[in-house]
Amino acid sequence: MAKYKLKTRSGAKKRFQVKKSGLVKHDKANARHLFTHGKTPGSKLTNRGRAILQRMDAKKVTQELFPYGATTK
Repeated sequence: MAKYKLKTRSGAKKRFQVKKSGLVKHDKANARHLFTHGKTPGSKLTNRGRAILQRMDAKKVTQELFPYGATTK
């Protein structure tokens, strides 16, 4: 019986960045388009940039989406 390699989720590679400390950075949601109308200035401000996942969620991301461990940057 042949052993198969596990594949890294290619969507996770594009969405998450795992740091050497184990923290996982991600882009914030709802910040892609339509900033010209329909959003308050406060929501525009809070949805800007990147954020760090909670430790419990970071553990799930690194174990389930990166089966052989994530490459750190």
